[in-house]
Amino acid sequence: MIDVHRLRILRAVAEHGSFNRAAAALRLTPSAVSQHIAVLERSLGHPVAERSTRGVTLTGAGRLLVEAADTITAEIDLVRARIDRLAAGRPRLTVATFTSGGRHLLPHALGAFVAARPEVELTVVEAEPEVSLPMVRGGAADLALAYHFDGPLPSGAAGRTGPDWLPLMEDPLYAVLPPGHRLAGRQVLEPAELAADRWVLGCLKTEAFLRRYADRAGFELRTAASTTDYFFAQTLVGAGVGVALIPRIALAAAAGSAVVPLAAPGPARHIGVATAPHTPAGSPAAALAAALRETV
Repeated sequence: MIDVHRLRILRAVAEHGSFNRAAAALRLTPSAVSQHIAVLERSLGHPVAERSTRGVTLTGAGRLLVEAADTITAEIDLVRARIDRLAAGRPRLTVATFTSGGRHLLPHALGAFVAARPEVELTVVEAEPEVSLPMVRGGAADLALAYHFDGPLPSGAAGRTGPDWLPLMEDPLYAVLPPGHRLAGRQVLEPAELAADRWVLGCLKTEAFLRRYADRAGFELRTAASTTDYFFAQTLVGAGVGVALIPRIALAAAAGSAVVPLAAPGPARHIGVATAPHTPAGSPAAALAAALRETV
């Protein structure tokens, strides 16, 4: 039988690249770490780690065990969180949400939920998907309102070891132009038509998309301002600082600015809800997920 504690130790060795550093992180002695790995190898019948002058590398068997350790640790953390909630007596619901979703999508759904389930102790935390999805996976949150762009879901967001993902809507990006901009009257435009402009960035993920697009289109992305808030970005555009790409649900009126759709197929955020696997149908998380689905 493979010991879960030894899997955690192997995971630490993989993360830190040496027995000594893993031992320090786990508050064990290096010899204890070495002994645990040796016992694990004997029980498995295969080597899991190879030492060299450059540190420790995992064998193929070791890498498979670390993948299993990630899954097992996530499941144990999730069960522990659920047990804590049962012990608390009063049902609890912890919701993680990205900023613009929390501002524009969550309030209406929460209003309906609170009215229907007043006994639930509700906690809302702000977090981007790369943080909120692992929170759901580990049991720190029961539900995450999250998104991804045209690439795949963030690591751990879905699949065999990740939360269940319920798509809600697509949120296209629009060009937001300052007052008097030369393209303000256009019905649609390509981002490459703004190659000569300076950009106001309202999100790191938008910046990553823009840089990839600029590279493909052969122009240099010139940044005038960088923020982590779309509303702030739009106020800067309204002040004439630069142009921006803003998701539809985050659009806000800025004095004199123009909002122009991008030519299809334009970039979009894919918004959805993440819940823990096997979330009971009558649970608070399932109820709020249903309210969000009805909202959009």
